[in-house]
Order: sequence, then structure tokens, then C-alpha cells
Amino acid sequence: MSSTSIRFANPATAASAYAIVLGGALLMLAPFYFMFVFATHSNREILSVPPPLWFGDAFIDNLKLLLDRLPFFWRNLSWSLYIAVAVTALNLLFCSLAGFAFAMYDFRHKDRLFAFVMATLLLPSFVGMIPTALTMSWLGWLNQPKALIVPAACGALGIFMMRQYIGSAIPRDLVDAARIDGCGEFGIYLRIIVPLIGPALGTLGLVTFIGAWNNFLGPLIVMRDMEMFTVPLALRSLQGTGQTPWGAICAGSSIAVLPLLVMFVLASRRLIEGLTAGAVKA
Repeated sequence: MSSTSIRFANPATAASAYAIVLGGALLMLAPFYFMFVFATHSNREILSVPPPLWFGDAFIDNLKLLLDRLPFFWRNLSWSLYIAVAVTALNLLFCSLAGFAFAMYDFRHKDRLFAFVMATLLLPSFVGMIPTALTMSWLGWLNQPKALIVPAACGALGIFMMRQYIGSAIPRDLVDAARIDGCGEFGIYLRIIVPLIGPALGTLGLVTFIGAWNNFLGPLIVMRDMEMFTVPLALRSLQGTGQTPWGAICAGSSIAVLPLLVMFVLASRRLIEGLTAGAVKA
């Protein structure tokens, strides 16, 4: 296995390239840094000019204020985790099954059905707000986690990713050989397809988990009681007509971002493998 690296003939060009990359990295990390810093300062210090640039000692006070204003914060956090894990697991299952079907089978109206699935990506999210609310109300699912889990159980982007990866990474001859050996279709999926699409599953799982965790519009439509709110909606409810407790919001955001960081660390290798799959050919 060989590795490649980029080499610059001109040292000035190399320095400029590294400076651009470093500057971009700092710009992306700055909001996270200030979120953690502001979580340790009071409102007066946060709103001062210039704002604090280093950590303070008010994190415990901000956390107490957060729990006083949001008594169900830990329940909100658990609901977010439950919904994100459920949505991610269902997407990995159904999207990989659909991608397997589109990549390895020829059936009637296959291309039209796939085109219809892809066409749903063109629809902006707000188009489905009213139909979603009416449907959840008709089913009696309002204020219940399944109102967020079931509609998000399978997405067009995930189906597209799985179809493209399975079609390019797994030869049909391998599937045909498994059929000749007497393996059933679901057995082929479990024993051959799933072990070979780990990078794609890791990429899809990370993207889906982050999207489900950060979902704000969905809970806003279907959730009614504060104890059923997800973390983004619960933290947003702190911004009312009075003085906004920015320190408490940053403290809650700092806690809420930890599962995302853990998820990214666990899936980062799979993410890189999935993004670079097929980029280099032997």
C-alpha cells in the first residue's frame, strides 16, 4: 500500500498553501473555541468589549442557571441521543438495502423509481412542514419521538451514496457466485455486502447522526411539551423577551456538542475511507 504526498517546487508556494489551510482551519474552529470559552464566563463578561479570549470560572454558575431555566435539560439531551441513534440505525439499514437493490438488481421501472427518489432532493425542507404536521396529527404521533424517527428513517441521499458505493466497489460476479453456492438474497446482504461497505456505512452514519442531532425544524413542528424537546429546541427556548443567558446557552451547547465529537472520533477513519474510496486506482 503506497502513500502519496503533495510537494511544492517553490518554498513560497508551499508556505502560502499551508497558510491558507491553517487560516481555514482556524476560521472553522473559532466558533467552537469561543463557545467553550463563553460557557465559563458571565453575561456581563461575554457582552464586554473586547470579549473574553480565555477561559473563566463561571461554568458551574452557568450550568446551575441552565438547569434552573431548563429543568428538563438532561431529559432533552437523552431524547436527542435516542432519536439520533434510532434515525442513524434505521438509515444504515434501509438505505443500504435500497442501495443494494438499485445497484445489484434489474427490475421494472428501476431507473424511473431511482429518478423519483433523487428528485426528492430538489424539494426544500420547508415544503413538507405543513403535510408533516397534519400527518403526525392524524396518526396521533404529536409530541412523541416516533414523529421524528419514522419520517427520517430513510433518505434519498443515503440511498444514492449506498447505490454508488455498492455498484462501484462490489462486482456482480461475487454476488452471482454466492447465489450459485446457495446463499439467499438476505444472506448475501448480511455476509457479503455489509462487511464490504464499512467505509460507506461509517460516512452515512456520521452524516445522519449529525443531521438528526442538530435537527431543529422537525421538533419545532411536532413537539409540544418542553420535556419532549430536543437539545437544539430546548436551548433556543432560552432566548425570550428578557435578558438572554448567553453563558448558560453556551454551557448547554458545550455539553450538547460532546456526543458529536465522540461520534466523529469513532467514525473519522471510516469517513476518510468513504470519501477517498475510488480516488486512487492501482
